[in-house]
Amino acid sequence: MAMVHTGGPRDGIELHVQRLPPPAGHPAAATAVLLHGLLTDSLASYYFTVAPGLAAAGLDVVMYDHRGHGRSRRPATGYQLESFVTDLERLLDRLEITGPVHLVGNCFGGTVAFEYAIRHPERVAGLVAIEAKPATASWATEIDGIFRRMVGELIEHEAESMAWITAHRGAHTARLARSAARLVRATTIARDVPGSRTRGAEQVRSVRCPVLAVYGAESELAGAGEWLESLLPGARSVVLPGQGHSVLAEAPGPLLDLLLWWLLDPGGTPPSPVPGAGLGRGPVAAGADVR
Repeated sequence: MAMVHTGGPRDGIELHVQRLPPPAGHPAAATAVLLHGLLTDSLASYYFTVAPGLAAAGLDVVMYDHRGHGRSRRPATGYQLESFVTDLERLLDRLEITGPVHLVGNCFGGTVAFEYAIRHPERVAGLVAIEAKPATASWATEIDGIFRRMVGELIEHEAESMAWITAHRGAHTARLARSAARLVRATTIARDVPGSRTRGAEQVRSVRCPVLAVYGAESELAGAGEWLESLLPGARSVVLPGQGHSVLAEAPGPLLDLLLWWLLDPGGTPPSPVPGAGLGRGPVAAGADVR
């Protein structure tokens, strides 16, 4: 564990970083930077799921808590998407990671990854978007709706909401929800993220690296994979049946198989994560439905 200060004395921030190296005596096959989602998420969602398996397979794995999340510092303002991308830029510089990296982003972390790949195409070897899409105008509208619902349901009626979450989702989820509510109350994140600069289709097309997009079949984002494939020649999408938005938490085994294939052996036979999984473009494992 380490706290890494990025930027200068006025515009920098301390980020909580965890790094899992490959087994001793084995040079890293590549560097994978894992980016988590907003509000209730942190690097722990990777640390306790796919990160150990990626490191054991020979990858140098870097995880960190976004500003305002987990153990990273919580400034009162500065939560536009551009700030999260700048944090990633500066963190890689401070860690002296100079070669192209693989970005793995869950939800908002995937949006950060897309924006970084647009800004720094030469520094990205590949991108995995888990239940995520670029910062388009429709993305901004959707995330604004999420924040509005959160303010209306979780903050304005906090006691009732917490009681329901505790009863139906458990004490751990309730603790995460309370932390998210504190973040929204104490900072400008609810205004800043939806107000971030958005990208048009032509700018999304500037992403040059290979892209793997993974979605749950029951998620509202399930159709985004086909849209990305239509824009990006190097994009492939996977839809996991029976899964919703929480793919990382609820299907870590199939997701790890996909990540190991994409990051270490993309020319090999892709895995069939679960019966009926859809895999777009290229060779398809037996039992998978082509999308």
